[in-house]
Amino acid sequence: MSSPLTHFNAAGQAHMVDVAAKPETHRLAVAQGHIRMLPATFALLNEGDAKKGDVLGVARLAGIMAAKRTGELIPLCHPLPLTHVSVDFKLDAQQSLVTCIASTETVGRTGVEMEAMTAASIALLTIYDMLKATDKGMRIEAVQLIEKRGGKSGHWLATGSE
Repeated sequence: MSSPLTHFNAAGQAHMVDVAAKPETHRLAVAQGHIRMLPATFALLNEGDAKKGDVLGVARLAGIMAAKRTGELIPLCHPLPLTHVSVDFKLDAQQSLVTCIASTETVGRTGVEMEAMTAASIALLTIYDMLKATDKGMRIEAVQLIEKRGGKSGHWLATGSE
């Protein structure tokens, strides 16, 4: 029985994909996600008045740290030597929305998509954690890969990301 899913062997058992024969290439991935909150919570974040301090600064560091530890968090994910990680935020006061954009890079045999999505997810969860005392109803939404470069499949861009 063969599976189109690479994390399962011919017998259907989970395994770590062997990437030894793949060439090393420069690889990049960009992921994003959003967190929606009440306007009063957004004002606290935007003005830097949250009781726990610099929310976005802490969230940025949490996202970077998470990207570096992705191989420890996701069972079949290869641990990768990342060459660059960035975590940035866009604030939309009209919608009380924070967008997190995480970018990861390496030179290696496998992609960094999981690292980018982990960075975005953990950065957003950190924002939630730091602001939950004022708004337990915040919603993390639409964490997704928006771009990837490198490897056999080349460049991929999510529809609507152009």
